[in-house]
Amino acid sequence: MVDSRWLRAGLALLICIVIANLPLRLDQFTLPAFAAVPAEIILVILAATLVRGRYECAGRIVLTAVFALVLLLKLADIGVFSAISRPFNPYLDGKLLLDGWRLLSATVGIIKALLLVATALLGFVGVCWLLYWSLSGLFAISRRRLVVPAAAILALGLTFGGTVALRPNMLYALKSRVDLVHQSIADMAIFDRTIGADPLADIADSDLLGALRGRDVVLIFVESYGEVAIRDPRYAARIAGRLSAIEGELAQAGLGSRSGWLVSPTVGGLSWLAHGTLLSGLWLDSQQRYDRMIGGGRASLNSLFRQAGWRSVAVMPAITMDWPESRYFGYDMVYAAKNLGYRGKPFNWVTMPDQYTLSAFEKRERGPGHRPVMAEIALISSHAPWTPVPTLLDWSRIGDGSEFDEQAVAGDPPELVWRDNDRVRAHYIATIDYALQTVGSYMARHGRNTVFVILGDHQPAPIITGDTASRAVPIHIVADDAMLLDRLDGKHWSRGMRPAGGSARPRMDEFRESFVRTFSAHGCCQRQEAGAKPSVP
Repeated sequence: MVDSRWLRAGLALLICIVIANLPLRLDQFTLPAFAAVPAEIILVILAATLVRGRYECAGRIVLTAVFALVLLLKLADIGVFSAISRPFNPYLDGKLLLDGWRLLSATVGIIKALLLVATALLGFVGVCWLLYWSLSGLFAISRRRLVVPAAAILALGLTFGGTVALRPNMLYALKSRVDLVHQSIADMAIFDRTIGADPLADIADSDLLGALRGRDVVLIFVESYGEVAIRDPRYAARIAGRLSAIEGELAQAGLGSRSGWLVSPTVGGLSWLAHGTLLSGLWLDSQQRYDRMIGGGRASLNSLFRQAGWRSVAVMPAITMDWPESRYFGYDMVYAAKNLGYRGKPFNWVTMPDQYTLSAFEKRERGPGHRPVMAEIALISSHAPWTPVPTLLDWSRIGDGSEFDEQAVAGDPPELVWRDNDRVRAHYIATIDYALQTVGSYMARHGRNTVFVILGDHQPAPIITGDTASRAVPIHIVADDAMLLDRLDGKHWSRGMRPAGGSARPRMDEFRESFVRTFSAHGCCQRQEAGAKPSVP
Protein backbone atom coordinates (compact mmCIF):
# COMPACT_ATOMS: atom_id res chain seq x y z
CA MET A 1 0.00 0.00 0.00
CA VAL A 2 1.34 3.44 -1.00
CA ASP A 3 2.27 5.68 1.91
CA SER A 4 -0.17 8.66 1.96
CA ARG A 5 2.73 10.96 2.84
CA TRP A 6 4.29 10.31 -0.57
CA LEU A 7 0.96 10.92 -2.33
CA ARG A 8 0.57 14.26 -0.56
CA ALA A 9 4.20 15.15 -1.24
CA GLY A 10 3.80 14.32 -4.93
CA LEU A 11 0.66 16.49 -5.11
CA ALA A 12 2.51 19.37 -3.43
CA LEU A 13 5.42 19.17 -5.88
CA LEU A 14 3.01 18.92 -8.83
CA ILE A 15 1.15 22.07 -7.72
CA CYS A 16 4.45 23.90 -7.26
CA ILE A 17 5.66 22.87 -10.72
CA VAL A 18 2.40 23.97 -12.38
CA ILE A 19 2.45 27.37 -10.64
CA ALA A 20 6.11 27.98 -11.41
CA ASN A 21 5.63 27.05 -15.09
CA LEU A 22 2.35 28.90 -15.63
CA PRO A 23 2.79 30.80 -18.95
CA LEU A 24 2.27 34.50 -19.48
CA ARG A 25 -0.22 34.12 -22.33
CA LEU A 26 -3.12 31.79 -23.04
CA ASP A 27 -1.65 30.71 -26.39
CA GLN A 28 1.39 29.35 -24.54
CA PHE A 29 -0.65 26.79 -22.59
CA THR A 30 0.93 23.69 -24.09
CA LEU A 31 2.20 20.46 -22.53
CA PRO A 32 5.90 21.32 -23.15
CA ALA A 33 5.40 24.58 -21.26
CA PHE A 34 4.69 22.61 -18.10
CA ALA A 35 7.42 20.00 -18.64
CA ALA A 36 10.23 22.17 -17.31
CA VAL A 37 11.57 21.45 -13.83
CA PRO A 38 11.69 24.72 -11.87
CA ALA A 39 14.83 25.12 -9.78
CA GLU A 40 12.59 26.26 -6.91
CA ILE A 41 11.45 22.64 -6.43
CA ILE A 42 14.90 21.85 -5.05
CA LEU A 43 14.44 24.74 -2.61
CA VAL A 44 11.02 23.41 -1.55
CA ILE A 45 12.50 19.99 -0.81
CA LEU A 46 15.44 21.62 0.98
CA ALA A 47 13.02 23.60 3.16
CA ALA A 48 11.17 20.39 3.99
CA THR A 49 14.40 18.76 5.14
CA LEU A 50 15.59 21.68 7.28
CA VAL A 51 12.37 22.95 8.85
CA ARG A 52 11.01 20.43 11.30
CA GLY A 53 9.27 20.20 14.62
CA ARG A 54 7.51 23.30 15.90
CA TYR A 55 8.64 25.32 12.86
CA GLU A 56 6.98 22.99 10.34
CA CYS A 57 3.67 24.86 10.27
CA ALA A 58 5.44 28.19 9.75
CA GLY A 59 7.48 26.65 6.92
CA ARG A 60 4.35 25.40 5.15
CA ILE A 61 2.69 28.80 5.55
CA VAL A 62 5.70 30.62 4.09
CA LEU A 63 5.97 28.28 1.11
CA THR A 64 2.22 28.48 0.47
CA ALA A 65 2.29 32.28 0.69
CA VAL A 66 5.19 32.53 -1.77
CA PHE A 67 3.57 30.24 -4.33
CA ALA A 68 0.20 31.98 -3.81
CA LEU A 69 1.83 35.32 -4.58
CA VAL A 70 3.45 33.95 -7.73
CA LEU A 71 0.15 32.37 -8.80
CA LEU A 72 -1.65 35.67 -8.26
CA LEU A 73 0.91 37.58 -10.31
CA LYS A 74 0.83 35.04 -13.13
CA LEU A 75 -2.97 35.03 -13.27
CA ALA A 76 -2.84 38.82 -13.41
CA ASP A 77 -0.30 38.53 -16.26
CA ILE A 78 -2.64 36.26 -18.21
CA GLY A 79 -5.59 38.61 -17.72
CA VAL A 80 -3.71 41.82 -18.53
CA PHE A 81 -1.88 40.31 -21.49
CA SER A 82 -5.16 38.98 -22.91
CA ALA A 83 -6.62 42.48 -22.70
CA ILE A 84 -3.77 44.87 -23.46
CA SER A 85 -0.81 42.70 -24.55
CA ARG A 86 1.64 43.35 -21.74
CA PRO A 87 2.49 41.89 -18.32
CA PHE A 88 0.80 43.05 -15.13
CA ASN A 89 2.55 45.97 -13.42
CA PRO A 90 1.63 46.22 -9.70
CA TYR A 91 2.67 49.88 -9.64
CA LEU A 92 0.53 50.91 -12.61
CA ASP A 93 -2.40 48.57 -12.99
CA GLY A 94 -4.51 48.74 -9.85
CA LYS A 95 -7.26 50.61 -11.70
CA LEU A 96 -7.63 47.73 -14.16
CA LEU A 97 -9.48 45.72 -11.50
CA LEU A 98 -12.28 48.28 -11.39
CA ASP A 99 -12.36 48.67 -15.16
CA GLY A 100 -12.48 44.90 -15.62
CA TRP A 101 -15.35 44.63 -13.16
CA ARG A 102 -17.35 47.31 -14.96
CA LEU A 103 -16.92 45.61 -18.32
CA LEU A 104 -17.69 42.14 -16.95
CA SER A 105 -20.79 43.24 -15.00
CA ALA A 106 -22.10 45.26 -17.95
CA THR A 107 -21.54 42.33 -20.31
CA VAL A 108 -22.99 39.39 -18.36
CA GLY A 109 -24.95 41.16 -15.62
CA ILE A 110 -24.06 41.85 -11.99
CA ILE A 111 -25.33 38.51 -10.63
CA LYS A 112 -23.36 36.42 -13.13
CA ALA A 113 -20.33 38.66 -12.69
CA LEU A 114 -20.45 38.21 -8.90
CA LEU A 115 -20.75 34.44 -9.33
CA LEU A 116 -17.78 34.38 -11.71
CA VAL A 117 -15.63 36.47 -9.35
CA ALA A 118 -16.70 34.38 -6.35
CA THR A 119 -15.88 31.16 -8.23
CA ALA A 120 -12.46 32.49 -9.20
CA LEU A 121 -11.70 33.52 -5.62
CA LEU A 122 -12.85 30.18 -4.24
CA GLY A 123 -10.71 28.39 -6.83
CA PHE A 124 -7.66 30.44 -5.84
CA VAL A 125 -8.21 29.85 -2.13
CA GLY A 126 -8.83 26.16 -2.82
CA VAL A 127 -5.50 25.78 -4.63
CA CYS A 128 -3.68 27.55 -1.81
CA TRP A 129 -5.32 25.37 0.85
CA LEU A 130 -4.58 22.23 -1.18
CA LEU A 131 -0.92 23.22 -1.42
CA TYR A 132 -0.70 23.92 2.31
CA TRP A 133 -2.34 20.59 3.14
CA SER A 134 -0.28 18.53 0.70
CA LEU A 135 2.97 20.07 1.94
CA SER A 136 2.33 18.27 5.23
CA GLY A 137 3.18 15.01 3.46
CA LEU A 138 6.48 16.41 2.20
CA PHE A 139 7.44 17.70 5.63
CA ALA A 140 6.50 14.36 7.22
CA ILE A 141 8.93 12.31 5.10
CA SER A 142 12.27 11.70 6.73
CA ARG A 143 15.26 13.77 5.67
CA ARG A 144 17.09 10.70 4.44
CA ARG A 145 14.28 9.65 2.12
CA LEU A 146 13.90 13.16 0.69
CA VAL A 147 17.44 12.99 -0.68
CA VAL A 148 16.27 10.53 -3.37
CA PRO A 149 13.57 12.72 -5.04
CA ALA A 150 15.80 15.80 -4.73
CA ALA A 151 18.68 14.00 -6.47
CA ALA A 152 16.32 12.62 -9.14
CA ILE A 153 14.91 16.07 -9.91
CA LEU A 154 18.39 17.60 -10.04
CA ALA A 155 19.69 14.85 -12.34
CA LEU A 156 16.64 15.15 -14.60
CA GLY A 157 17.11 18.87 -14.98
CA LEU A 158 20.84 18.66 -15.64
CA THR A 159 20.64 15.67 -17.97
CA PHE A 160 17.78 16.91 -20.14
CA GLY A 161 18.48 20.61 -19.92
CA GLY A 162 17.37 21.21 -23.49
CA THR A 163 13.97 19.60 -22.96
CA VAL A 164 13.30 19.53 -19.24
CA ALA A 165 15.11 22.66 -18.17
CA LEU A 166 16.11 23.31 -14.58
CA ARG A 167 15.53 27.06 -14.32
CA PRO A 168 14.45 29.52 -11.60
CA ASN A 169 11.00 30.42 -13.01
CA MET A 170 9.57 31.88 -9.82
CA LEU A 171 12.66 33.78 -8.80
CA TYR A 172 12.83 35.27 -12.28
CA ALA A 173 9.13 36.21 -12.17
CA LEU A 174 9.49 37.95 -8.82
CA LYS A 175 12.73 39.72 -9.78
CA SER A 176 11.29 40.92 -13.09
CA ARG A 177 8.29 42.32 -11.23
CA VAL A 178 10.50 44.23 -8.81
CA ASP A 179 12.54 45.56 -11.75
CA LEU A 180 9.34 46.60 -13.53
CA VAL A 181 8.14 48.58 -10.53
CA HIS A 182 11.56 50.21 -10.12
CA GLN A 183 11.64 51.21 -13.79
CA SER A 184 8.12 52.64 -13.54
CA ILE A 185 9.07 54.82 -10.57
CA ALA A 186 12.15 56.12 -12.39
CA ASP A 187 10.10 56.71 -15.53
CA MET A 188 7.60 58.85 -13.63
CA ALA A 189 10.40 61.09 -12.36
CA ILE A 190 11.53 61.69 -15.95
CA PHE A 191 7.97 62.24 -17.15
CA ASP A 192 7.31 64.87 -14.49
CA ARG A 193 10.11 66.98 -15.96
CA THR A 194 8.60 66.93 -19.47
CA ILE A 195 5.05 68.06 -18.68
CA GLY A 196 5.80 71.75 -18.37
CA ALA A 197 7.93 72.06 -21.53
CA ASP A 198 5.33 72.78 -24.23
CA PRO A 199 6.80 72.77 -27.78
CA LEU A 200 3.95 75.01 -28.96
CA ALA A 201 4.80 77.88 -26.63
CA ASP A 202 6.37 79.85 -29.49
CA ILE A 203 3.12 80.20 -31.50
CA ALA A 204 1.51 83.62 -31.14
CA ASP A 205 -2.15 83.75 -30.12
CA SER A 206 -2.95 85.65 -33.34
CA ASP A 207 -1.59 82.76 -35.44
CA LEU A 208 -2.94 79.89 -33.34
CA LEU A 209 -4.96 77.58 -35.63
CA GLY A 210 -5.56 80.54 -37.92
CA ALA A 211 -6.04 78.43 -41.07
CA LEU A 212 -9.09 76.80 -39.49
CA ARG A 213 -10.83 79.97 -38.29
CA GLY A 214 -14.58 79.92 -38.88
CA ARG A 215 -14.72 76.16 -39.38
CA ASP A 216 -16.02 73.46 -37.09
CA VAL A 217 -13.41 70.86 -36.14
CA VAL A 218 -14.79 67.44 -35.24
CA LEU A 219 -12.34 64.93 -33.73
CA ILE A 220 -13.83 61.42 -33.64
CA PHE A 221 -12.26 58.44 -31.89
CA VAL A 222 -13.57 55.12 -33.23
CA GLU A 223 -13.28 52.44 -30.56
CA SER A 224 -10.88 49.56 -31.36
CA TYR A 225 -10.33 50.73 -34.95
CA GLY A 226 -6.79 49.47 -35.47
CA GLU A 227 -4.42 48.50 -38.25
CA VAL A 228 -5.75 44.95 -38.12
CA ALA A 229 -9.08 46.09 -39.59
CA ILE A 230 -7.35 47.36 -42.74
CA ARG A 231 -4.40 45.02 -43.22
CA ASP A 232 -5.33 41.65 -41.70
CA PRO A 233 -6.54 39.30 -44.51
CA ARG A 234 -9.45 38.17 -42.34
CA TYR A 235 -10.93 41.67 -42.30
CA ALA A 236 -9.21 43.69 -45.04
CA ALA A 237 -11.60 43.02 -47.94
CA ARG A 238 -14.65 44.15 -46.01
CA ILE A 239 -13.09 47.34 -44.67
CA ALA A 240 -11.45 48.16 -48.00
CA GLY A 241 -14.89 48.06 -49.57
CA ARG A 242 -16.29 50.26 -46.83
CA LEU A 243 -13.51 52.86 -47.11
CA SER A 244 -13.94 52.97 -50.89
CA ALA A 245 -17.68 53.50 -50.46
CA ILE A 246 -17.01 56.33 -47.99
CA GLU A 247 -14.59 57.93 -50.45
CA GLY A 248 -17.33 57.90 -53.07
CA GLU A 249 -19.83 59.45 -50.65
CA LEU A 250 -17.38 62.17 -49.69
CA ALA A 251 -16.51 62.99 -53.29
CA GLN A 252 -20.18 63.30 -54.16
CA ALA A 253 -20.60 65.70 -51.24
CA GLY A 254 -17.60 67.78 -52.31
CA LEU A 255 -15.22 66.54 -49.62
CA GLY A 256 -11.66 65.26 -49.89
CA SER A 257 -9.61 63.13 -47.52
CA ARG A 258 -6.10 62.21 -46.45
CA SER A 259 -5.14 59.14 -44.42
CA GLY A 260 -2.18 57.95 -42.40
CA TRP A 261 -1.12 56.01 -39.32
CA LEU A 262 -0.45 56.82 -35.69
CA VAL A 263 1.03 54.60 -33.00
CA SER A 264 -1.18 54.35 -29.93
CA PRO A 265 0.23 54.10 -26.38
CA THR A 266 -2.18 51.29 -25.55
CA VAL A 267 -3.76 48.22 -27.09
CA GLY A 268 -6.92 46.27 -26.31
CA GLY A 269 -8.32 48.85 -23.90
CA LEU A 270 -7.58 51.89 -21.69
CA SER A 271 -8.92 54.21 -24.39
CA TRP A 272 -8.47 57.30 -22.23
CA LEU A 273 -4.70 56.88 -22.45
CA ALA A 274 -4.92 57.25 -26.24
CA HIS A 275 -7.30 60.22 -25.96
CA GLY A 276 -5.06 61.94 -23.45
CA THR A 277 -1.92 61.23 -25.48
CA LEU A 278 -3.32 62.73 -28.67
CA LEU A 279 -4.76 65.78 -26.93
CA SER A 280 -1.88 66.58 -24.57
CA GLY A 281 1.09 65.68 -26.75
CA LEU A 282 2.42 63.56 -23.88
CA TRP A 283 3.08 59.82 -24.17
CA LEU A 284 0.59 58.30 -21.70
CA ASP A 285 1.22 54.57 -21.59
CA SER A 286 0.15 54.15 -17.95
CA GLN A 287 -2.51 55.39 -15.57
CA GLN A 288 0.12 57.12 -13.45
CA ARG A 289 1.26 59.19 -16.45
CA TYR A 290 -2.36 60.04 -17.22
CA ASP A 291 -2.94 61.17 -13.64
CA ARG A 292 0.21 63.32 -13.76
CA MET A 293 -1.01 64.89 -17.01
CA ILE A 294 -4.31 65.82 -15.37
CA GLY A 295 -2.44 67.64 -12.61
CA GLY A 296 0.13 69.22 -14.92
CA GLY A 297 0.10 72.51 -16.77
CA ARG A 298 0.25 71.30 -20.40
CA ALA A 299 -2.65 72.78 -22.41
CA SER A 300 -4.73 70.18 -24.23
CA LEU A 301 -5.60 70.48 -27.91
CA ASN A 302 -9.16 71.24 -26.81
CA SER A 303 -7.91 74.11 -24.65
CA LEU A 304 -5.87 75.50 -27.53
CA PHE A 305 -8.95 75.62 -29.73
CA ARG A 306 -10.90 77.25 -26.93
CA GLN A 307 -8.09 79.79 -26.48
CA ALA A 308 -8.30 80.54 -30.22
CA GLY A 309 -12.03 81.22 -30.07
CA TRP A 310 -13.80 77.88 -30.59
CA ARG A 311 -16.48 76.45 -28.34
CA SER A 312 -15.01 73.23 -26.96
CA VAL A 313 -17.29 70.26 -26.32
CA ALA A 314 -16.91 66.59 -25.50
CA VAL A 315 -19.40 63.89 -26.52
CA MET A 316 -18.73 60.86 -24.35
CA PRO A 317 -21.52 58.26 -24.41
CA ALA A 318 -19.42 55.80 -22.38
CA ILE A 319 -19.15 58.16 -19.40
CA THR A 320 -21.80 57.05 -16.90
CA MET A 321 -20.31 58.46 -13.67
CA ASP A 322 -18.70 61.70 -12.52
CA TRP A 323 -15.70 62.68 -14.67
CA PRO A 324 -13.58 65.17 -12.72
CA GLU A 325 -10.69 64.75 -15.17
CA SER A 326 -12.73 66.59 -17.81
CA ARG A 327 -11.73 69.91 -16.23
CA TYR A 328 -8.18 69.44 -17.47
CA PHE A 329 -9.22 69.27 -21.13
CA GLY A 330 -10.98 72.64 -21.08
CA TYR A 331 -14.45 71.78 -22.35
CA ASP A 332 -17.24 74.33 -22.38
CA MET A 333 -19.70 71.45 -22.34
CA VAL A 334 -19.54 67.70 -21.70
CA TYR A 335 -22.24 65.47 -23.14
CA ALA A 336 -22.10 62.20 -21.22
CA ALA A 337 -24.49 59.24 -21.33
CA LYS A 338 -26.97 60.90 -18.97
CA ASN A 339 -27.39 64.18 -20.89
CA LEU A 340 -27.37 63.01 -24.50
CA GLY A 341 -31.11 62.36 -24.31
CA TYR A 342 -30.96 58.68 -25.26
CA ARG A 343 -34.14 56.84 -24.28
CA GLY A 344 -33.47 53.58 -26.08
CA LYS A 345 -32.14 50.31 -24.73
CA PRO A 346 -28.39 49.80 -24.31
CA PHE A 347 -26.42 47.45 -26.56
CA ASN A 348 -25.05 45.45 -23.61
CA TRP A 349 -22.07 47.52 -22.33
CA VAL A 350 -22.53 50.08 -25.12
CA THR A 351 -24.89 52.76 -23.84
CA MET A 352 -26.09 53.93 -27.27
CA PRO A 353 -25.28 53.32 -30.96
CA ASP A 354 -22.89 55.61 -32.80
CA GLN A 355 -25.55 56.97 -35.12
CA TYR A 356 -27.52 58.32 -32.19
CA THR A 357 -24.38 59.88 -30.68
CA LEU A 358 -23.59 61.80 -33.86
CA SER A 359 -27.22 62.79 -34.38
CA ALA A 360 -27.48 64.14 -30.83
CA PHE A 361 -24.28 66.15 -31.25
CA GLU A 362 -25.49 67.63 -34.53
CA LYS A 363 -28.82 68.70 -33.03
CA ARG A 364 -27.31 70.17 -29.87
CA GLU A 365 -24.25 71.96 -31.22
CA ARG A 366 -24.49 72.61 -34.95
CA GLY A 367 -27.70 74.52 -35.45
CA PRO A 368 -27.98 77.50 -37.82
CA GLY A 369 -25.68 80.39 -36.89
CA HIS A 370 -23.83 78.40 -34.24
CA ARG A 371 -20.48 79.49 -32.90
CA PRO A 372 -17.57 77.47 -34.41
CA VAL A 373 -17.18 74.34 -32.33
CA MET A 374 -14.28 71.99 -31.68
CA ALA A 375 -15.79 68.65 -30.65
CA GLU A 376 -14.12 65.55 -29.30
CA ILE A 377 -16.43 62.56 -29.84
CA ALA A 378 -15.89 58.99 -28.68
CA LEU A 379 -17.84 56.39 -30.65
CA ILE A 380 -18.31 53.12 -28.78
CA SER A 381 -20.43 50.75 -30.89
CA SER A 382 -17.22 48.88 -31.76
CA HIS A 383 -16.35 48.29 -28.10
CA ALA A 384 -16.26 44.71 -26.78
CA PRO A 385 -18.33 42.54 -26.45
CA TRP A 386 -19.26 43.51 -30.06
CA THR A 387 -22.82 42.24 -29.82
CA PRO A 388 -25.44 43.08 -30.91
CA VAL A 389 -24.24 44.76 -34.10
CA PRO A 390 -26.18 47.96 -34.91
CA THR A 391 -27.38 48.85 -38.39
CA LEU A 392 -27.65 52.29 -39.96
CA LEU A 393 -31.10 53.91 -40.05
CA ASP A 394 -32.38 56.82 -42.09
CA TRP A 395 -31.05 59.89 -40.30
CA SER A 396 -34.47 61.55 -40.41
CA ARG A 397 -35.84 58.74 -38.22
CA ILE A 398 -33.47 59.41 -35.33
CA GLY A 399 -35.43 60.75 -32.38
CA ASP A 400 -34.91 59.86 -28.73
CA GLY A 401 -33.18 56.55 -29.48
CA SER A 402 -36.15 54.26 -28.90
CA GLU A 403 -36.10 53.45 -32.61
CA PHE A 404 -32.97 51.36 -31.88
CA ASP A 405 -34.71 49.13 -29.30
CA GLU A 406 -35.32 46.29 -31.73
CA GLN A 407 -31.62 46.25 -32.68
CA ALA A 408 -30.53 46.41 -29.04
CA VAL A 409 -32.17 43.09 -28.19
CA ALA A 410 -31.33 41.34 -31.47
CA GLY A 411 -28.66 38.70 -31.91
CA ASP A 412 -27.06 36.38 -29.40
CA PRO A 413 -25.86 37.46 -25.93
CA PRO A 414 -22.11 37.90 -25.27
CA GLU A 415 -21.74 34.66 -23.33
CA LEU A 416 -22.90 32.74 -26.41
CA VAL A 417 -20.93 34.74 -29.00
CA TRP A 418 -17.71 34.48 -26.98
CA ARG A 419 -17.73 30.70 -26.97
CA ASP A 420 -16.40 30.79 -30.54
CA ASN A 421 -13.31 32.87 -31.35
CA ASP A 422 -14.16 33.08 -35.05
CA ARG A 423 -17.60 34.38 -34.19
CA VAL A 424 -16.12 37.02 -31.89
CA ARG A 425 -13.89 38.19 -34.75
CA ALA A 426 -16.84 38.32 -37.14
CA HIS A 427 -18.77 40.50 -34.68
CA TYR A 428 -15.76 42.74 -34.14
CA ILE A 429 -15.29 43.58 -37.80
CA ALA A 430 -19.04 43.99 -38.27
CA THR A 431 -19.09 46.71 -35.59
CA ILE A 432 -16.07 48.45 -37.15
CA ASP A 433 -17.83 48.35 -40.51
CA TYR A 434 -20.93 49.87 -38.92
CA ALA A 435 -18.94 52.61 -37.17
CA LEU A 436 -17.16 53.60 -40.38
CA GLN A 437 -20.39 53.50 -42.38
CA THR A 438 -22.03 55.75 -39.81
CA VAL A 439 -19.16 58.24 -39.75
CA GLY A 440 -18.95 58.31 -43.55
CA SER A 441 -22.67 58.94 -43.90
CA TYR A 442 -22.55 61.65 -41.25
CA MET A 443 -19.63 63.46 -42.88
CA ALA A 444 -21.28 63.35 -46.31
CA ARG A 445 -24.44 64.95 -44.84
CA HIS A 446 -22.81 67.52 -42.57
CA GLY A 447 -19.30 68.07 -43.93
CA ARG A 448 -19.51 71.62 -45.29
CA ASN A 449 -17.24 74.13 -43.57
CA THR A 450 -15.94 71.39 -41.27
CA VAL A 451 -12.65 69.60 -40.73
CA PHE A 452 -13.02 66.03 -39.50
CA VAL A 453 -10.25 64.07 -37.80
CA ILE A 454 -11.21 60.38 -37.58
CA LEU A 455 -8.95 57.84 -35.90
CA GLY A 456 -8.86 54.66 -33.91
CA ASP A 457 -7.98 54.82 -30.24
CA HIS A 458 -6.12 51.50 -30.16
CA GLN A 459 -5.90 48.05 -31.68
CA PRO A 460 -8.42 45.51 -30.34
CA ALA A 461 -7.52 42.70 -27.94
CA PRO A 462 -5.18 39.85 -29.00
CA ILE A 463 -8.17 37.55 -29.60
CA ILE A 464 -8.80 39.73 -32.68
CA THR A 465 -5.26 40.65 -33.72
CA GLY A 466 -3.09 37.77 -32.59
CA ASP A 467 -0.11 38.28 -30.30
CA THR A 468 2.30 40.01 -32.69
CA ALA A 469 0.17 42.94 -33.87
CA SER A 470 1.52 46.49 -33.97
CA ARG A 471 0.00 49.39 -32.06
CA ALA A 472 -0.77 51.36 -35.21
CA VAL A 473 -4.20 52.88 -35.80
CA PRO A 474 -5.58 54.56 -38.95
CA ILE A 475 -6.24 58.30 -39.00
CA HIS A 476 -8.22 60.22 -41.63
CA ILE A 477 -8.60 63.96 -42.13
CA VAL A 478 -11.60 65.09 -44.19
CA ALA A 479 -12.42 68.61 -45.38
CA ASP A 480 -14.17 70.49 -48.18
CA ASP A 481 -11.06 72.52 -49.03
CA ALA A 482 -8.18 71.00 -51.00
CA MET A 483 -5.82 73.78 -49.89
CA LEU A 484 -6.28 72.74 -46.28
CA LEU A 485 -5.62 69.10 -47.10
CA ASP A 486 -2.56 70.02 -49.14
CA ARG A 487 -0.96 71.42 -46.01
CA LEU A 488 -0.54 67.87 -44.75
CA ASP A 489 2.92 66.36 -45.21
CA GLY A 490 2.99 63.82 -48.03
CA LYS A 491 5.44 61.69 -46.06
CA HIS A 492 2.81 60.90 -43.47
CA TRP A 493 -0.42 61.24 -45.46
CA SER A 494 -1.83 59.53 -48.54
CA ARG A 495 -4.79 60.68 -50.63
CA GLY A 496 -8.16 59.11 -49.93
CA MET A 497 -9.47 57.00 -47.07
CA ARG A 498 -6.92 54.18 -47.24
CA PRO A 499 -3.59 54.82 -45.51
CA ALA A 500 -0.62 53.58 -47.48
CA GLY A 501 1.10 50.54 -46.03
CA GLY A 502 4.57 52.06 -46.15
CA SER A 503 3.65 55.44 -44.72
CA ALA A 504 5.57 56.81 -41.78
CA ARG A 505 4.02 56.01 -38.41
CA PRO A 506 4.52 58.81 -35.91
CA ARG A 507 3.51 58.29 -32.31
CA MET A 508 0.16 59.61 -31.17
CA ASP A 509 1.79 62.17 -28.88
CA GLU A 510 3.35 63.85 -31.93
CA PHE A 511 -0.02 64.69 -33.47
CA ARG A 512 -0.83 67.71 -31.29
CA GLU A 513 2.25 69.69 -32.29
CA SER A 514 2.12 68.61 -35.93
CA PHE A 515 -1.57 69.45 -36.32
CA VAL A 516 -1.37 72.82 -34.58
CA ARG A 517 1.72 73.92 -36.51
CA THR A 518 0.23 72.75 -39.81
CA PHE A 519 -2.91 74.82 -39.36
CA SER A 520 -1.53 77.79 -37.44
CA ALA A 521 0.50 79.50 -40.17
CA HIS A 522 -1.39 82.55 -41.46
CA GLY A 523 -1.79 83.80 -44.99
CA CYS A 524 -3.56 80.98 -46.82
CA CYS A 525 -6.37 78.50 -46.60
CA GLN A 526 -8.77 81.07 -45.22
CA ARG A 527 -12.42 80.05 -45.05
CA GLN A 528 -14.23 80.22 -48.35
CA GLU A 529 -17.20 82.47 -48.69
CA ALA A 530 -20.58 80.88 -48.22
CA GLY A 531 -21.83 79.38 -51.46
CA ALA A 532 -18.39 79.15 -53.05
CA LYS A 533 -17.60 75.83 -54.65
CA PRO A 534 -14.95 74.02 -52.62
CA SER A 535 -11.78 72.96 -54.35
CA VAL A 536 -11.48 69.27 -53.61
CA PRO A 537 -9.22 66.70 -55.27
